[in-house]
Amino acid sequence: MEPVIQENISGCGIAASAALAGVSYPEAQRVASGLGIHAEDKALWSDTRYVRTLLSAFQIRTSPAETPFESWEALPDKALLSIKWRLEADRPFWHWVVFVRQGERSFVLDSRKNLSSHVRRDFGRMKPRWFIEVYD
Repeated sequence: MEPVIQENISGCGIAASAALAGVSYPEAQRVASGLGIHAEDKALWSDTRYVRTLLSAFQIRTSPAETPFESWEALPDKALLSIKWRLEADRPFWHWVVFVRQGERSFVLDSRKNLSSHVRRDFGRMKPRWFIEVYD
């Protein structure tokens, strides 16, 4: 799985979906737009419905609920993680990243444009709040 870089400030959900689907950001954005999902909509940062709808369009199944993060070791082999979780005017916001475990190797694909590496292994720096399991 390869990282996909978000092209919009609130496009992390689209980029995470693109990485999971193995498509480019523009392709994921085109599909999202057809579903009424737009990167300019800040609700992408605070509602799981949008990313679930987009993943479903790519025929990617997810767990029906969000699971509180307990530890990196307890994560499933593939998951969407909410990091940088915060409240703004009583509304939750977060940044979407993709966690992947392949055998003994684990990493996070982070779509944030200004990172030096979009494949992250600095687990101590990321503070996940919860995750959505992604099924193969």
